[in-house]
Amino acid sequence: MTTTSESLAPPRVRRRKLPTELSILLVLVGIALTFELLGWIFVGQSFLMNQQRLTIMILQVSVVGIIAVGVTQVIITGGIDLSSGSVVGMTAMIAASFAQSADWARPVYPALVGLPVFIPLVVGLAIGTLAGVINGSLISYTKIPPFIATLGMMVSARGVAKWYTKGQPVSGLTPEFNFIGFGIWPVVIFLGVALIFHIALRYTRYGKFTYAIGANPQAARVSGINIEKHLIKVYAIAGMLAGLAGLVTAARAQTAQAGMGVMYELDAIAAAVIGGTSLAGGQGRITGTVIGTIILGTMTSGFTFLRIDAYYQEIIKGMIIVAAVVADQYRQRKRKKV
Repeated sequence: MTTTSESLAPPRVRRRKLPTELSILLVLVGIALTFELLGWIFVGQSFLMNQQRLTIMILQVSVVGIIAVGVTQVIITGGIDLSSGSVVGMTAMIAASFAQSADWARPVYPALVGLPVFIPLVVGLAIGTLAGVINGSLISYTKIPPFIATLGMMVSARGVAKWYTKGQPVSGLTPEFNFIGFGIWPVVIFLGVALIFHIALRYTRYGKFTYAIGANPQAARVSGINIEKHLIKVYAIAGMLAGLAGLVTAARAQTAQAGMGVMYELDAIAAAVIGGTSLAGGQGRITGTVIGTIILGTMTSGFTFLRIDAYYQEIIKGMIIVAAVVADQYRQRKRKKV
């Protein structure tokens, strides 16, 4: 009986890989500990033990996190949404005009003051959803790239926000409307939205279709998925969540301005990519996006804590986004080789 070199070769042992969310969580812990160490060295204070600082950080990232939940679903389909920050500003302005108190001296529309709080909430969500439907319809039926379609919406929505009140802020909002931005409520809304869409992506047909389209559009179409209608649905949800973020932003500030939400879309995309969502489509989880959002907030808070100038913060944030994309591309190439 003869033996070959293949039979004598030791079996290949596969290395166990950490779950993506766990590895991202370890990155978060490492970043937090780094800021803690640098804080004691350069500032003489603790970064992690300051409860007020951590609370402000979590409240600030909640709005971006709400947007990032919608953007994550768009990216999973292989698309992108550059309009979400402008939709925040547009929905904040329009919804706030329906939420002004009856005793406010300079209402946008005098006939619309003192309305029940659910009206501005519905208006804000409807405006955001409409923007998403327009994005999805352009992408689905005109076949223009998502980058171009959402870039057009980004410019148009910001223009609408400025035109709506000729650039003037909308103030005098009712206490009932402002309540949704009070205290811990933005965090509750963010986590509630994240939980809903985590379940939707993992355990429903909506989630299966979303991943299928991003992984292989041709195979998804052959299997009977109506790609056009589903993409409209995904972009509509992303627009609705951007509208929700606009409502929370206006309620937190107790006023609405056309400049609200500037660059929020890039922060949301960065949170999703840092959280493990692949720009190639077909991969990503809401849990990773939540952790990615907290990582972004931790870095911003940590840079401010170390008294690093804002423009340096933007440079570093841009480098981190590029590094996350490079890491994603490396993972994609590695999977193809296996």
